[in-house]
Amino acid sequence: MSASVRVLNFDHSVTQQRAFLSRFQPELVDLTTLGPAARIWASRATANTIRRALHPALRAAVTCIGSGDFHHISSLLIEQFHEPISVIVFDHHPDWDILPPELHCGSWVTQVLKQANVKHMILFGISSNDLSSPRIQSGNLGSLAQDHLEIYPYQHEPTTVMWRRVPVNRSCRVVNRFGFSTITWTELSRQPLQEFVRGVLERLAVKQVYVSIDKDCLHAGASLTNWEAGLLSLDELLQMLRLIMQHTEVIGADLVGDYSPPKMRGWLKTMIAKLDYPNDYSARGKSPEEICAVNEATNLKLVEFLTAPHLLTSSAARR
Repeated sequence: MSASVRVLNFDHSVTQQRAFLSRFQPELVDLTTLGPAARIWASRATANTIRRALHPALRAAVTCIGSGDFHHISSLLIEQFHEPISVIVFDHHPDWDILPPELHCGSWVTQVLKQANVKHMILFGISSNDLSSPRIQSGNLGSLAQDHLEIYPYQHEPTTVMWRRVPVNRSCRVVNRFGFSTITWTELSRQPLQEFVRGVLERLAVKQVYVSIDKDCLHAGASLTNWEAGLLSLDELLQMLRLIMQHTEVIGADLVGDYSPPKMRGWLKTMIAKLDYPNDYSARGKSPEEICAVNEATNLKLVEFLTAPHLLTSSAARR
């Protein structure tokens, strides 16, 4: 991974962070005219327009995308890599739905798993009800086979799945019975964090890793987003990132989870989004100044860490 920083500016959520811009002098890609069309999901035409704006020379940059409503853009960044890779995601939600549309912020993980060069995918920090019944019924359960996908929630109660057989997977304990299955998750909150994460990383068959971080995995003190707050602390996230940088070669990364008012294009998207958005989104009731200050402080720490010279040197030594 290079020390370059790029901002895909769909919604002005990052470009208003003056200290961040001053510190990193990022490459700014103006995609604001596409923001309402790309938010929540993107059509093939919109996706192709975004693809044309992604300079291949910056594929190894740390890319800030803005609101988590644009997390599906991560799949367009990851598809720029053609060599065998592993993908590690930090998120409050699993984003592994199998329902249309394809390029959706709730299904982009499923699209990444279809890429032949993505050999392994790890999701850390999930704590939303998307892993609960009935929402899990539309999850990509098949991707658990042969440990193609591993999911490690921060905290989550056991889940019941109806009329779908759940593959055996090292990240959880599965009991299949007639008509239903029970999944008991391996919760990060119950593990010795550094030892456990180190073990997960050491098992990766492919050590070239792309990292995607949605700040809604963090508690509200560290991020104010369009979605619910997660349970990870910023210190825990940084500990895990340090282990990733030490035990793998990080070839690229992106960061979402800033806040912007949800402006949509089209009545259908507007209506569906209103049904999908949580009432308890973490930025609710906060002033624009507070939202910007909280998210900027976390962005500064995360991007500073991901571009730290000593960590980049350590990663390059494993090539």
